Amino acid sequence: MIRVDDLIAELCELPAKVIIGKKKRKEFQELAFLVRMDCEGCERRVRKALEDMKGVSSVEVDPKQNKVTVSGRVEASEVVKRLRRRAGKKAEPWPFVPYEVVPHPYALGAYDKKAPPGHVRNVLDDPDKAPLVRASSMEERYTAAFSDENPNACAVM
Repeated sequence: MIRVDDLIAELCELPAKVIIGKKKRKEFQELAFLVRMDCEGCERRVRKALEDMKGVSSVEVDPKQNKVTVSGRVEASEVVKRLRRRAGKKAEPWPFVPYEVVPHPYALGAYDKKAPPGHVRNVLDDPDKAPLVRASSMEERYTAAFSDENPNACAVM
């Protein structure tokens, strides 16, 4: 027979067990990806693959810029896996930022012809991509401008 004390102790522990088992709710975020799309069929496959995904509230596809923006309670890695599996497309995080964000937007490594108007590559996150972009001293910038390793260097004879 169950004792009353044991029953009360078990009921007191019950909410703690339920709270511990709960998962945290994912936060609402807006993610942007670079996905190569050649035609309207590609655009339709990407849109359909992401709209059916759990946690996605909206999907915006811009085929001219090859940009896909997903809003909702999802993780970036889940979206990339879903695009690979369902649409057969390779996705990577959106690599471009407005040129006002980068201190030297037209330095080697930051400027990209394929970037949308008013945007350059996001080189601030990766220090190995473009060291000239983060140059703060005048000496370092001028030294690199006349360097033999710089293909856009000025040659003074």
